[in-house]
Amino acid sequence: MLLFVGLGNPGREYAGNRHNIGFMAVDAIARACDAGPFRKKFQGEAAEARIGGERALLLKPETYMNESGRAVAEAARFHKIDLSEIFVFHDELDLAPGKMRVKTGGGDAGHNGLRSITAHMGANYRRIRLGIGHPGDKARVHSYVLGDFAKSEQGWVEALCDALARNIGLLAKGEDSHFQSKAHLALEAAGFGAVAPVTKAPSA
Repeated sequence: MLLFVGLGNPGREYAGNRHNIGFMAVDAIARACDAGPFRKKFQGEAAEARIGGERALLLKPETYMNESGRAVAEAARFHKIDLSEIFVFHDELDLAPGKMRVKTGGGDAGHNGLRSITAHMGANYRRIRLGIGHPGDKARVHSYVLGDFAKSEQGWVEALCDALARNIGLLAKGEDSHFQSKAHLALEAAGFGAVAPVTKAPSA
């Protein structure tokens, strides 16, 4: 079984936050793959689907971002899922809005959700880094990531989540570069190939 994890914070007040783009991505995957209903499980919300010909568990931890590793570790232990079969979707300040990169292992770059997962599981899981841009000032990062996407950003956010969801089978098969390329091509086809980098935090 494969484990696809979206990172975010639970609750209506956080639903539109930039920090919650991981939840948005997993919701898009669930729709694209006709996943079963999300149910309370593994300290989060979990649903099952078939992705790339494999059984897959979609998980949105409800432990809040800083404790994401608790939910991921519980699900992985229960289903005996290896680190190499875990895919984590998360917001990435160091990528321009609408850009996406896939990497295995590495540091957490100050991301508390990744830090928690690594502490519980080790570092060699797949990370799908979803660019949200940087506000330009380190002191504004906290309010920026916990702020909602602006209306002007909604188009590329939806297009990015849709593009990765429609090509998720490639990621499941280990074709990381092909997945990344196809998703970016789909984003360009939707008219979002050159989303401008954020130089200041837009109003929500």
